[in-house]
Amino acid sequence: MRKLVVSEWMSLDGVFDADTMKEWFHPYNSKDRQERITALVLASDAFLFGRVTYEMLAGYWPKVKNNDNGDLRVAERLNSAPKYVVSSTLRQAEWSNSTIVNNNPVKKITDLKQQPGHNILVFGSATLVESLMGADLIDEYRLLVHPIIMGSGKRAFKDGMAKTKLTLGETTTLSSGVISLCYLRAIT
Repeated sequence: MRKLVVSEWMSLDGVFDADTMKEWFHPYNSKDRQERITALVLASDAFLFGRVTYEMLAGYWPKVKNNDNGDLRVAERLNSAPKYVVSSTLRQAEWSNSTIVNNNPVKKITDLKQQPGHNILVFGSATLVESLMGADLIDEYRLLVHPIIMGSGKRAFKDGMAKTKLTLGETTTLSSGVISLCYLRAIT
C-alpha cells in the first residue's frame, strides 16, 4: 500500500502563502533544505494537488530544463510522473500526465493508495489537505518550519479542521534554522 504524504513549507506561525514566500521561504534557503525537498519528490511516483497549487506549479515546472540548483531532477520527476488534480472547476489539465479528479475524490485517492508504487505526494493545497484530513487519508506530514513569525497570511492548518493525532517520526534542524518535521498518523 502506498503512503499519502503531505508536504507543507511554512513560517513558525503556519503561514504558507505562496504570495509571501519571498519573505519567509527564500531567505532561509540552504543546500540541506534543497536536498530534503528533492529527496521527498524523488521518493514519490505520483503527485496530488488542489487546483490553485496545480496551476501555480504547472506554470513553472514544465519550463525547467537545466540549472545549477538541482531542480532538474525534481523537474524530470514532476513532469514525468502521474499527477492528479482535485477540482470541481478545472476543465483542462495541460501539464503532462495530469488527470482531473472531479467526482468522488476520496474513492479515487483511496484506490490510488491501494496500487503498487511509492509515495503519493501532496504539496501545499490547503483546501485539499483539509478534505484529506477529514477523510483520514493522510499517512504522513512532512513540514519545513521556517524561523519567522509572519503575523498574518494564509495558514496551512486553520481553525475548524479535523482533529488529527500524530506521532513524531523525525525532526532535524537544518543549517538555516529551518526545522524539518515528519509526523505519522497516530495508531489508535
